[in-house]
Amino acid sequence: MITLALSKGRIFDDILPLLRSAGIEVLDDPEKSRKLILDTNQPGLRVVLVRATDVPTYVQYGGADLGVVGKDTLLESGSQGLYQPLDLQIAKCRISVAVREGFDYAAAVRQGSRLKVATKYVAIARDFFATKGVHVDLIKLYGSMELAPLTGLADAIVDLVSTGSTLKANHLVEVERIMDISSHLVVNQTALKLKQAPIRKLIDDLAAATSLSTSKA
Repeated sequence: MITLALSKGRIFDDILPLLRSAGIEVLDDPEKSRKLILDTNQPGLRVVLVRATDVPTYVQYGGADLGVVGKDTLLESGSQGLYQPLDLQIAKCRISVAVREGFDYAAAVRQGSRLKVATKYVAIARDFFATKGVHVDLIKLYGSMELAPLTGLADAIVDLVSTGSTLKANHLVEVERIMDISSHLVVNQTALKLKQAPIRKLIDDLAAATSLSTSKA
C-alpha cells in the first residue's frame, strides 16, 4: 500500500486532473465526507488528508510515503530528509510584500527605516529582508494578515498572493514579489527504497501528466 498525503482546498482540487491523467481516481469527495483516509481506484494507493503545513512531517516520519505540498511550506518548515523529484506546477501563487495604500515603502527602505513586518512566513521574510539589508521586526501571525497594516500593528506584511483581489479589497498594495510558489511532490526516502517500483511509476506518471498539462497551458 502506498499512502499519498494531500491537503484540502486548492492543492487537492488542482492535483485531481493530474491523478486522472495518471489513471488514478479518488473515490471520495472530501467536501462531502468526513473521512480522512480516501480510497482510490488503485487497490495499492490511498490518500490521507492532513493540514497543508503537516504534509512534510507526515512524509518525513513515514505517516505517508509521498505528499504534495507548496514550496512556501517546504521553505518555511524545512524539508530535511525529503526527496523532491517533481514540481507539479499546480496551485501557483507568489509570496509578496504588501503595505497599506499611501505608505511609501520604497522611501522607508531607502532611508534605512526599521520596518515592522507581519507574516506567518518568518523564515522566508527574514532571509529576504536580510539579503536586501533591510532592518525588520517580524511579527508572527496565523491569519487575517491584511489587518496588521490597517490597525497599525505592522508597516508591511509578507503573505501569499494569488489574484491580488484580497489586498485591493483591504486597501493594500503589493510592493515587492519575493518568489513564485507552486506545489511539489515530496517522497519519503526510506519508502522509495522499500517500495521503489510502485513509487517510481507514480512519479513517472505524474511527471508525464504535469508535462502534458503544462504544454496545454
